[in-house]
Amino acid sequence: MIKSCLQFFVSRVLAVAATLGFATTFAHAETYTFGIVPQFEARKLARIWEPIIREIETRTGYDFEIVGAPRIPEFETAFLDGEYDFAYMNPYHAIRAAEAQGYQPIIRDGGRQLYGIVVVRDDSPYRTVEELEDQTIAFPAPNALGASLMIRADLTNQHGVEFDPIYVSTHGSAYLNVILGQAAAAGGVMGTFRSQPIDISEQLRVLYETSRVPPHPVTAHPRVSDEAREKVAQAFLDLWRTGYGREMLEQIPIREATTATLADYDVLRNMSLDEFSVE
Repeated sequence: MIKSCLQFFVSRVLAVAATLGFATTFAHAETYTFGIVPQFEARKLARIWEPIIREIETRTGYDFEIVGAPRIPEFETAFLDGEYDFAYMNPYHAIRAAEAQGYQPIIRDGGRQLYGIVVVRDDSPYRTVEELEDQTIAFPAPNALGASLMIRADLTNQHGVEFDPIYVSTHGSAYLNVILGQAAAAGGVMGTFRSQPIDISEQLRVLYETSRVPPHPVTAHPRVSDEAREKVAQAFLDLWRTGYGREMLEQIPIREATTATLADYDVLRNMSLDEFSVE
């Protein structure tokens, strides 16, 4: 009887110790901030990213704090100041972030290319971008790559079009400005255009497409250890290899997760985008 009680006591102590050990490990799990470029409005971004980040937490053992920004300019200020440990950003942002803070791309979509589109109302008379001369064009932000920088560079340098740009914070707002008649056209990217509700997208028509570049990467600040970078990158790759993971990542959109390096984005250095960037 004494032996049984002793065994019970020992087993309980070991169980409590194991529980305390787990709690201590959990309490001291490394925590990283994860910034996300505000392509969509905040609730939609949360619906897309929260399940993904929870999966990355499970697969790495790290904790992540999703850090949003109300508009793209605030997001830019944050990564230029090095506020994010990890961040999902456009390719031009990735170059600027590398120059300012040493951020390095670790994951991107290998299944598609990024390009800008100019959309007009489906019933509008515009058939070429030259017909947008002196018209108002809505953009989500000055430094949105496909949806603003590449389009403005093309219209100015390749087509000699003068236009009045307005900046309306998000891709969705830019499209809506066209529908409401506040702008003759809007800049966007195919991913956000296709994700619009049908009652929005069916009222719009793609007038123009820019050249293609590799799409948005997930980047890591140099203060993040090599081990953590590799674990996070591998978590994204492993998540993509599952059926439900592909469905999650498609919403970003990442159709085919692949590793990324800064060299993937060298093509952007030859586009003279700096002259259209707004600090």
